[in-house]
Amino acid sequence: MAKVPRNFRLLEELEKGEKGLGAEACSYGLEDPEDLLMTKWNGTILGPPHSVYENRIYSVQIFCGPDYPDKPPTVKFNTKIILPCIDDKGHVLASVLPCLNEWKRQNTIETILIELRRYMAAPQHKKIPQPAEGEEY
Repeated sequence: MAKVPRNFRLLEELEKGEKGLGAEACSYGLEDPEDLLMTKWNGTILGPPHSVYENRIYSVQIFCGPDYPDKPPTVKFNTKIILPCIDDKGHVLASVLPCLNEWKRQNTIETILIELRRYMAAPQHKKIPQPAEGEEY
């Protein structure tokens, strides 16, 4: 099977994100539309229902390095959140989040956002006390 080059892959992801064809509770796009290398992305996650995150919008930054999609991007929350997979500066700990720790080339930015939302909704995480709404790192 042919390996899709990085920029073609990111163009596909950008098109899907801009058209809103992905998961309803997550969105993503380029931080700067002029970024020809498609390195810096913004994402949003709507807090899952029936959890302490409900009715909140979480903002994340995604950095797709030159080895993406062979290597996972780095992800950082802008919105303050308390979760076992997030450090005290908002960085997602790749070793804790399965889709980053066990990265597969077919994973996407959307995969990460959906998994973060599922992680938030997990029974052991959905009642963790959170910072006041609107706080940022």
